[in-house]
Amino acid sequence: MSSPLDALPVPLTLDRSAPAPLHMQLAAQVRAAALAGTLPAGTVLPGSRSLAAALGVTRGVVTAAFETLLLDGTLEARPGSGTRVAAGVAARGERGGAGDLPAWLSLPGPPPMDAPATAPGIHFRHGVAGTRVLDLRAWRAAWTAAARQVPDGDYGDPAGEPELRAALAAFVGRARGLRTDAGQVVVTSGSLMALGLIARLLPPSSRVLSENPGYRAARQVLLDAGLEVLPLPVDGDGPVTGDLPPARLVVVTPSHQYPLGVRMTLPRRLALLRWAQQHDALIVEDDYDGEFRYGAPPLPPLASLEGAASRVLYLGTLSKLLTPAVRTGFVVAPPALVPALVRARALADGGQNRVTQAALTHFLLGGHLDRHVRRARRWHGQQQAALARALAPLAPDAVLGGIEAGLHACLHLPAHLPAGEVAATLAGRGVHVSTLEGYTFSGQAPNALLLGYGGLTVAQIERGAREIVRVVGTRLGKGGDG
Repeated sequence: MSSPLDALPVPLTLDRSAPAPLHMQLAAQVRAAALAGTLPAGTVLPGSRSLAAALGVTRGVVTAAFETLLLDGTLEARPGSGTRVAAGVAARGERGGAGDLPAWLSLPGPPPMDAPATAPGIHFRHGVAGTRVLDLRAWRAAWTAAARQVPDGDYGDPAGEPELRAALAAFVGRARGLRTDAGQVVVTSGSLMALGLIARLLPPSSRVLSENPGYRAARQVLLDAGLEVLPLPVDGDGPVTGDLPPARLVVVTPSHQYPLGVRMTLPRRLALLRWAQQHDALIVEDDYDGEFRYGAPPLPPLASLEGAASRVLYLGTLSKLLTPAVRTGFVVAPPALVPALVRARALADGGQNRVTQAALTHFLLGGHLDRHVRRARRWHGQQQAALARALAPLAPDAVLGGIEAGLHACLHLPAHLPAGEVAATLAGRGVHVSTLEGYTFSGQAPNALLLGYGGLTVAQIERGAREIVRVVGTRLGKGGDG
């Protein structure tokens, strides 16, 4: 029986004893062949399943390699026609690429994050929190106090300033019911840095489960760390916990799943903890906007449940609470893991921003963050109610999901109304929304629009939602001007 490798004009071999992860080896060989022209433009590669079988590796290895090559432009994927070598790659190799760099060097494309909004109109950007209710007087006072206290001449504690760590530990106890202390807190520049530090604790090529659909930048951090990332399906009750394969790590957003917005039920949270105990695995709980719930009572964080003390690493961030400009997040980790995380943090950039941490410490200790969260919850509740009210005429044909919490929701459309077409039509009307295509790495993406409302005024939400109702309603036969 012929092998899928026989159809390729170049040999592909993987060395399990080499230090480079298998998916990086495969990506490097395909890239080198494409640059050299031995894999000509238009060459269709075997499917990930058959190629994985031929190479004797898991499908995740091939999928990760293909994704890396799609990002750097070596490959292109077209629906219904497979994955093929992109045009112009060999010419790029003839020109010497980026300054005659070695062909084996991995040069990924732009980061998998949304570009800043530049087009005019209303942008339903997710992951954005408004600062309209921030007490600017208290904010300025905190920075003024920090500026008066010039830090001494060292780089500070790589775990973060002790006063800030203690203040953050107290805050998550009040806000999320998670009992911890300063010794378990490691300050980071955000959730992605925290995940990168955790990834360094795992052996090379370790298997990790990541939500599908899920946070694409987080998944890329795991891939770049040389880990094998497998999809963790999500349904209306959150991440699916039945029949999970063995893995070293699982990354979840249980309080408000990103991007679907559903919350993980308590039985599934407990099942995930049992799975982690059974397979000696760790759980990363990304609680990126757990402080914001509207009407529905909050479920306790995974990290606060019985049996979680040695298994769950809890990620928190001030980006959604205050502003992404402060670039501050934190990990609440099992005590035994803290020294390794602190070492990784110290090696990542050598130190912390001590002035920013001093200002945040003043802000927290003065009670201003607690008061700000209460004001922000009321403000975002008004935004949430405006969005739900304005889109209500589309029900039950188009269903708004994940609206009970956080700063974004998903408008699920019927199958005959493709989300991509709707998004394109809305963009022509000055209303910019996302679909879930970029958040799904296995199977078909849910047919939905992703609507972030945290950075908009109520008036903007209402105007944008009226356009959505016009466009979607017309296609559903519910009226509208088309």
